[in-house]
Amino acid sequence: MKPGDTEFAAEICPYCSSLLDGFDELRLHVVAHHANEPIPNTPGVITITVNRQLYKTRVEPEWTLYYFLHDVLGLTGAKQICDRGICGSCTVIADGRAILSCMRLAIECDGMNIETVEGIASAGHPIVEEYVKHHCMQCGYCTPGFVVTAKAVLDGNPDPSPEQIIEKLGGNLCRCGTYPQHVKAIQAAAGRLSKSGEKH
Repeated sequence: MKPGDTEFAAEICPYCSSLLDGFDELRLHVVAHHANEPIPNTPGVITITVNRQLYKTRVEPEWTLYYFLHDVLGLTGAKQICDRGICGSCTVIADGRAILSCMRLAIECDGMNIETVEGIASAGHPIVEEYVKHHCMQCGYCTPGFVVTAKAVLDGNPDPSPEQIIEKLGGNLCRCGTYPQHVKAIQAAAGRLSKSGEKH
């Protein structure tokens, strides 16, 4: 290549990922094919709702959802006891489903609605009070994950049987062994929700 020669680098369309010969062709392609579409997000930028608050923010590709919630947003209720995906202490609700936040990349959560134990508590959900009343914790480290999972159980089934509760809590581990109390607390919260007709 001689000095003064121009090299046209290939460009990738941010809308449809078509490979185009240089910026001018990319510009013409976007005007012709995507003029009425909204501007796509910058790579690495996600829009996520956490506890009813909307965030539009850049995340690194290696960040887990746990890291984003705990270290970036400062929501320290979720805990990370195990090395990855075993204990359930980092459970959050994502689009209505209980998930392990340590096993999901933040960048995969674009557009999701996330609920943490802080959001459940601030909404006044009766599961929090029932967990206290029924002494569902000793050291308390696993408790946030149990509370979030319990809330997800009640969201999916307003009147769960003890067997159904035990099955749904199967992914949450408690070193102190308070398992029998969780069933009582969840059933008590279910009764309160049924009587009040509340939705949290």
